[in-house]
Order: sequence, then structure tokens, then C-alpha cells
Amino acid sequence: MMGGSAMAKPVPSHRAAQSPGMEDRFLMARDAFRLGERTRLAKAAEGLAGHDLEPWARYWVLRLRVEDADALDGPVGAQVAEFLARHPGSYLAERLRSDWLRALGRKQQWETFAVEFPNLVQPETDLACYRLQYRMAGQDSRAYDEARALWFAAPDLPEACLPVMEALAAADRLSGDDVWERVRRQLEAKKLGQARFAGQFLPVVQRPDARALDVAADQPARFLERLPAGFSSTRPQREAALFAVQRLARQDVEAARDHWRRIEARFPDAERAYGWALLGWQGAQRHHPEAFAWYEKAGGLPLPEELHAWRVRAALRNQDWAGVRRSIEQMTASQSAEPTWTYWYARSLSAQGQREEARALFQRIAGQASFYGNLADEELGRAISVPPRALPPSREEMAAAAATPGLRRALALFRLDMRVEAVKEWNWTLRGMDDRQLLAAAELARGQDIYDRAINTADRTQAQHDFGLRYLAPFREKVEPKARELALDNGWVYGLMRQESRFILQARSSAGAQGLMQLMPATAKWVARKIGLTGFQPGRVTDMDTNVTLGTHYMKMVLESLDNHPVLASAAYNAGPGRARKWRAARPLEGAIYAETIPFNETRDYVKKVMSNAVYYAALFEERPQSLKNRLGVVHPARGGETGEELP
Repeated sequence: MMGGSAMAKPVPSHRAAQSPGMEDRFLMARDAFRLGERTRLAKAAEGLAGHDLEPWARYWVLRLRVEDADALDGPVGAQVAEFLARHPGSYLAERLRSDWLRALGRKQQWETFAVEFPNLVQPETDLACYRLQYRMAGQDSRAYDEARALWFAAPDLPEACLPVMEALAAADRLSGDDVWERVRRQLEAKKLGQARFAGQFLPVVQRPDARALDVAADQPARFLERLPAGFSSTRPQREAALFAVQRLARQDVEAARDHWRRIEARFPDAERAYGWALLGWQGAQRHHPEAFAWYEKAGGLPLPEELHAWRVRAALRNQDWAGVRRSIEQMTASQSAEPTWTYWYARSLSAQGQREEARALFQRIAGQASFYGNLADEELGRAISVPPRALPPSREEMAAAAATPGLRRALALFRLDMRVEAVKEWNWTLRGMDDRQLLAAAELARGQDIYDRAINTADRTQAQHDFGLRYLAPFREKVEPKARELALDNGWVYGLMRQESRFILQARSSAGAQGLMQLMPATAKWVARKIGLTGFQPGRVTDMDTNVTLGTHYMKMVLESLDNHPVLASAAYNAGPGRARKWRAARPLEGAIYAETIPFNETRDYVKKVMSNAVYYAALFEERPQSLKNRLGVVHPARGGETGEELP
């Protein structure tokens, strides 16, 4: 196994200390909670004294009591307070405190709410709104400023936020432009329900027409063709038309452009600029050569971050470095400081001869174990290498990790295949740990073959690192022969597997992809037929040997169908070969620019991480520095007359 730490004998699993009968009892408690069977739950919980997972059963009991109680400051409140005192700082304490505060907020029991809320570490939006309700009731003027910030920042506003926003509007702290800005953000995100929610804070005659928005969403071309002669006299109708332009651009950006040109003169300047920005945004995602020119028609209009990011990408796609620089300079300070835009801004400065200024920016992000950290290092003349390995955790450090209640609970949950709960418990427990504690926790997870948590935990260290843990390479005796047989780069294979499944054998995505290499059932069946894998059955997809065999063969097929280019092949593995092929430009394109201009957020992030992973795996396997730039190379245009069987 790659990356196994040479250390004192690992602390053994806690499995032996926990009776299988108690685990059955715990699962009985879980099922009773899910069914709302309070008596059966209480009885099961009573028999779990001393078990690592007893707090979970107690939490479930209290959760149901909190939901049922009419009065929350009597016996139920005392039981909650006792649990919080017994498990301070734990994940379960945070969850129960949130449940309790939510119930207090619904019943407007503000005195207890006010005392307990400051102890919450990560309040969700609805709890933040309950707190604002309480403060507004107490005439706290600063609450209105916070509510206004929430109006613009929160992606969704739950029911608890309605009284807060009503109070904000009643105090004349929401202008019509403020409301329309939120409506626009929701429409851009395809959240019509949230757009209608925001629209209700306008006077009735100024609200967006729900039916018009529905038609604009479903039949945008028809909506634009049938605009009434006087549509531009009211803002709701103009905004509906802008929304229809955006929706049509998702289907046919040139048709949307033509419709927009026909009506743009009827819009005020700021709305006309926004219309062009919408076209630029949709055109950039479709790699239309005019997309950046459309953005330029928007001038210096402030744009939401998503639209502004695509403005830069449109300039990158055109290899217009002056446009890249100008666009990043128009970003907010916080957005332009992100590593992505720091790197590309530095590149734009370098392309325009300002190399010292560029070098200073590269220095800001160099040294980060990430796609743009790697590229910045190479711009500074540094090859990518593995940092010195920290000392392995001592026996004492391992013993402390194994005794940490939250980690013990997480491991017990993993053993019961309660992965969702286990991951939340584990991640919460890592909060505040220093590098030594993180390395010990990572080694604890590795020793239990919980590879995803080992990787995730080792990834968090700030100064002392173990890249053998960050880039674990389990199953090498199975994977390397397959990679060697197919002449695949072993670093790339592991870089992709790390991103696909974090080496969880039974991993299953929401789309149905399965196993170490996350194969879709139809793809697995197709590859099995192509390579003549006899006796293949869909149920074998998660079998390690079968999954690796099919996955590596598919990687090889995709690679060969896409110029043997790992960037294209990585994009194809995630989004399909047809899309990866379609995203090429009409002229040669840096691999980094191709990756950054992938239209799908998930695939763009995936490709960058796979390629950075591959560099580190190669550095570990080959024990020498690597170059990400060389791996990214140049993505060439499609060759004329390309043919071949279409891969799934």
C-alpha cells in the first residue's frame, strides 16, 4: 500500500470492546427514531449505556421530545441542557442545540433562545433569521443591517426569514432595486420559487407576473415573439423579457442575440447592459466567439460573481490577455483575490510585459497543493515536488486520537455502514485540531481502511505534512498491473480514482455510478462487452477487480479517442467523450485554459483536481519532481473528418 506510515504498532480497532448485541440494539434505536416510535426508541436507548454510540440514541430521544414539547424551558429544557453539558463541543451537541433553538424560535420563546444562541457554532440560515426576529422585536437597529446583508447573500431564504424581510421592507430598508437584484439572482440560478418569494416584497402592481415568468422559462422564443407593443413601460414586463432572453440563450444563443437586438433599444441603459451580460454569460459557456464582445457591451456594470467569472473565461478562450486583465480588475476585491483569478491576472500582466508585478502575484499562491498553486510554482521556475514528510504520529498521539469521543463515534458509525452520519461526526471532531492531531487522526482512519477520511484529514494540515496520507494509493497490487498492461500513466489512474471515489469500494453517486472508478451501469456493460469480459453481471460492478478492469479499459478507450490527451480524457470520464470533444476550440488552446473554460462546474473542478492529483502521485511513485504544465500540454482543434465509434 502506498503511503503506509512507518510508525509504532497501530491502535487496534475498538470493535472488540463493543458487543455485537449492543450494535443491534443501536440499529433498533435508529429505526425507531426514523419511524417516530418514541417508546421503542427510549427502551432501546436504555440498553446502550457505555456504548460509544449511546449519545446518538440519547440525541434521538431528545430530538423527538423537543419536537413534541409545548413548553421548552421545563423538564425538556433541563434534559437538553444536561446533554449539552455532558457532550460540550461535539457534533451531537451542535445538532441538538440547533433543534432546540429552532423549536424555541418557532414558539418565540426568546428569553431562552437569547441565552443559548451564542453557543451555536454554525447557525443555519433559519436560525440566523430567528435571532434577527428576536433582535428586531427588541428594537436592535443593527439587526436591520444584518438582515439586509442576508437578503443579498443567502442563496435561499427559509420560512423563518419571511417576518425578518417583512420588517426590513416595512422599515423602508429594501428598495425596489434591491428586490429586483435578488429576483435576478434567483432567476439566474433557475429558482423560480425563490424569485417569486423575493418579488412579494414589491408593491403589488410592481411584482413580477408569475405566469409570465413561467412562460418565459418554458417557451422563451414564443414569449419574446409575442411581447406586447407597450411591454417596456413597466419593469416587471421588461424583467420577464430579460429572463426570456437568458432562457432562450441556454437553448440557442444566436437566436437570443437576434431577439435581443430587436428590443434592446426599449430598455434603460443599465438594463440594456445587463441584457448583454446575460448573453455574454450564456455565450461564454457555449464557447461562442462573440461572447466576450457581448460582455463588453455591458461596460462596467457590476455583475454577480458567476457572470463575472465567465467574462474572464470568455476573454481567456479568445486568448485576449488585455481583456482578461480588464475583466479581473472589475471584480470585487474578494473575488479577484481567489487563487484562480490571482493566477490568471498574473498571467495577463506577464503577457503584457509586467513580469515583476506578475511574479509578486504568483508568489501569493505558490506552494499551495492545488491546480493553480502548482501552476504558480512552475511560473516561478519550481517543479512540483512532495514536501518533507512529518514525523509519524507517536504512540501517545495515536492513543489520544483513538480515545477522542467524536472519532470513536465516527468509527463505530462507519462499522455500521452509517457513512453519512459518520462523515459528519468525523469532520466536526477535526475542528480546532493542530497538525499533529490531524496526522494521528488520518493514520487512525487509514488503519481502519477508511481511506476517504484519511485523505480528507491529512489534507487539512498547515505546516507538517504527510503526502503519503494525502495521496494514499491502496490496492496497488491490483491497480498497477492493469495500468501497466494498458500503458496508462499510473499517476493519472490514481489521480482519477482519488477524485472519483476516495477509494471507497462501495461508493455510489447520486447518478448511479459505482465502485472505485465510479462506473455507470450502462458504461460498465458496454466496456465488458468490448473487452470480452465473460460472465459479467451488473452486480459485479463494485467488485474491486472487475471495477478496476473495466475502469482502466474505459480510461484507455477514452484516452485513445481524444488525442491521447489526459485533460480531454479526464473531462470525458466525468462528462462524456462527446462533450469533451465539443469543448475544444478552433485553434490550439493551453490545457489550463481548456480546463478553466469547461462549462460544467463539477467537471471543471474535477479535471483540475485530477490533473493536480496526478502530479503528486507521480512524484510519490517516481520519487522525483514533476511538471503540471507538461501534463496539461496543448489541446488541439478537432481534426477534420474525425470518425470512430462513439463511447458512452
